[in-house]
Order: sequence, then C-alpha cells, then structure tokens
Amino acid sequence: MSKKKNKSPQPTQQSAPKPKPKEDKGATFKSISENRKAKFQYEILDSLECGIVLHGSEVKSLRNGKCSIEEAYGRIKDGELWLVGCEIDEYRQATIWNHPTKRVRKLLIHRREFLKFAGRSKERGLTLVPLRLYFTDRGVAKCVMGLCKGKKLHDKRETMKKNDAKREIQRAIRGKAKGR
Repeated sequence: MSKKKNKSPQPTQQSAPKPKPKEDKGATFKSISENRKAKFQYEILDSLECGIVLHGSEVKSLRNGKCSIEEAYGRIKDGELWLVGCEIDEYRQATIWNHPTKRVRKLLIHRREFLKFAGRSKERGLTLVPLRLYFTDRGVAKCVMGLCKGKKLHDKRETMKKNDAKREIQRAIRGKAKGR
C-alpha cells in the first residue's frame, strides 16, 4: 500500500540553516624543546619545518620531554639533511632496545625545499640551527630548522638594549592600567 504524503503549502522563502562556527584548524602542537639561545646568538634569516626519523624509544623519551637541542646543528651530506648533536636521553623501560643518546638523525623535507635551503646554507657564514622540536596534533615529531647568521658582540648588545626598552614600556603600560 502506498501512503500519500500530506502536502502542506511551504513558504516561498525558507530561512537557510545557520552555519556552524568553523573550528580553527591551525597547527596545534606540543612543544618538546626550544632553542632560546639561538635567537640571541644568531640572526635568523629563514626557517623550515622538517620531519625527523626516530626510533621507538626516542619517541617515548621525547614524549617525556627528555631532549636538548642547544648544541645541535644541521649538516648536509650526500644530498640529505641531518641533525647532528641533538641529545635525546635514553628511555629507561626500553632496556636492550634503547638508542644512542647523541646519534645523527635524518631530517625529512621536500626535494624542492631542500635545494632552495641547501643552496643558501652553503653561503659563507650561514649555519643550520634547530630552533624548536615538537609534536603535531597528529603525533608526528617535527623540527624547525633555521638558516642563521652569527651575531657579533655589538649586535648582541643592541638586541639586549631593545629587549630592555620593550620590557620597560610594557611595565609602564601595566602600571598605568593598574593606576586607573
């Protein structure tokens, strides 16, 4: 048996359903390690986000935050980018399957980005320095490499003066806001 639908007259203009607010799909990340000294010691000309090849025990150790990139640097060898001097502590529960703490780790970038970055890094006085190591929202470990030029002593002093001036201005603004 067929059921007939009761057709009621519909208004000519229907209000469109309200769109749901879009969630911000920006890059969210969990920071593991940051090289704060790099901003003071180097002038950062360019930066590039790279993937990093890790062993299982290294990932576990990174999740615990046991990493230091302060003495690390990037090296180009045989057409590949390598992270040298990054210290990832051993993961205690890994026992015999543990990793060496200061092994050389391969960085993963697209060929086009590598050619652009490698060409500039061969210039005199430029260094590849890791700026930050973090996990993305998907749980993938990433490393931000910076193409840097070393600062002279007078440049470092100038940076310190600028930072002090900014700090004084912020204090003055906060003081006025509280005084109201």
